Amino acid sequence: MTIDFAGLGLRNELLRAIADRGYTEPTPIQAEIIPHLLRGSDVVGQAATGTGKTAAFALPIVNGIEPGRPRSPVALVLVPTRELAVQVSEAVTGYGGQQNIKALAVYGGSPIHHQITALRRGVHVVVGTPGRTIDLLKRRALDLAEVTTVVLDEADEMLDMGFAEDIELILESTPPTRQTALFSATMPPRITAIAARHQSDPVRIKVGMGDDAPAKNLVRQAVYLVQRKHKSAALGRIIDIEAPESALVFCRTRNDVDELTATMNARGYRAEALHGGMDQSQRDRVMARLRDGTADLLVATDVAARGLDVDTLTHVVNYDVPAQPESYVHRIGRVGRAGREGVAITLAEPSTRSRLRNIERLVGHKLDVADVPSVDDLRARQLELTVTAIKEKLGDDVDQYHQVIHELSDVAELRDIALAAIKLVHESRNPTADENFIPAVAETPSKVGKGKGRKGSKGSDRTGGGHHGRQGQRSGGDTAFVYIGVGRRGRVQPGDLVGAIANETGLSGRDIGPIRISEHYSVVGVPPSAVHEVVAAVNGSSIRGRRAKARPYVT
Repeated sequence: MTIDFAGLGLRNELLRAIADRGYTEPTPIQAEIIPHLLRGSDVVGQAATGTGKTAAFALPIVNGIEPGRPRSPVALVLVPTRELAVQVSEAVTGYGGQQNIKALAVYGGSPIHHQITALRRGVHVVVGTPGRTIDLLKRRALDLAEVTTVVLDEADEMLDMGFAEDIELILESTPPTRQTALFSATMPPRITAIAARHQSDPVRIKVGMGDDAPAKNLVRQAVYLVQRKHKSAALGRIIDIEAPESALVFCRTRNDVDELTATMNARGYRAEALHGGMDQSQRDRVMARLRDGTADLLVATDVAARGLDVDTLTHVVNYDVPAQPESYVHRIGRVGRAGREGVAITLAEPSTRSRLRNIERLVGHKLDVADVPSVDDLRARQLELTVTAIKEKLGDDVDQYHQVIHELSDVAELRDIALAAIKLVHESRNPTADENFIPAVAETPSKVGKGKGRKGSKGSDRTGGGHHGRQGQRSGGDTAFVYIGVGRRGRVQPGDLVGAIANETGLSGRDIGPIRISEHYSVVGVPPSAVHEVVAAVNGSSIRGRRAKARPYVT
């Protein structure tokens, strides 16, 4: 039975705000979760991007705020990134416009005194990243004594970024009688442990993660096998053929982002980069260009792109196969929304076939794997797009160009004039000639993991734990170590090190550890294949306000 928003028991003012936004029916996760939150139940929601989970918790929060209530925080939403903080706060403000509800986004990278001033003026809902929320609590600028609802949005991402201790401290600063809603794309043991400690008999709801996921029905998924050295050329050709209105390309590192952005701009695209090495004003300019259509390609690291919600996206590209299958589902959920079709493209190196199999097991179907299109395929597609473009102009008013035909008809036949005009149009649409030879990758069974023992002791035995140690999330595999020249004297915590590495590389929190923090330096365990990437990423970065130096650490 189809249910509308009115059937969920929301206030009339809120129903009008929803109607003004053009929404008519709740998504499955909204229909499932909103009634439980309105009743005051704790909730654990497992949902992919694109399922409408923001409204699933924002609407009950707004519904529970009485009109005319004094401005003091009654709801706190914790999110992993500044972009998501801004988007959630804008959603709450939009839904609560008729009730004069005020939401505030608080996050690092923006002057804290501006946020403190806004809090003193009064807000009903605070949406913040864990680090900045802790900073505001320590300065006693944020009072959570009257908070009745706490939401942990994208909880798995926050834990992967090293915010576990911050989240615990924040939850302990809220009243024990609060309602707690936890949303996560994955449900590792750390998430269930948080639910067990901080929730009371939560309702568990899973939507959009399996056969019912939007990606399976609305997103065309394609995988292209290509060798690493040919990936940038392959992506350029594939994007030329796909001709996306707007695309988001995920890269592992900020170096990859910068290099690929330059490559795509040289190919004629309006590409923008987004990564952790950019300040907030730069990030804001990039997002503005993407939303107003002056950029059509966003190249970003996974961490930097978390929480982005761009309605115009038609294509998502995995420049590398994600290490975690859930990340794949999360990424491709950014297209195929609101009944619109989308395209997900993955460039896979031969060594990553095992990752593809893991993704297939999660999504429940085989992925279409193909070789990169040939030069002939590209030329045929470009001609097809030129034909389409000319057809679209046939019905336009072209009387102003009669003079051109009149002058040219004295020197050439109409057919030759038309062919010359078509050539001009075609070359202007395709300014660069692609003659790159991209060899096909033979379909051979993956040898990953075959004939290799899983020897070696666990990282905790090799480094020692202590009060500042952090047990690694990986198990059973070899671990290499990186020396980082900041330690206890610099007030460094394990979460700082995990965040610094995860923000600048393709690693997640599960890949990082064990960690040993000494007086003047730290030693961090990482996968052996990632040592040089981590060293390059950490060198020159800032950890707790100190410039960090890194090098491989030999045990």
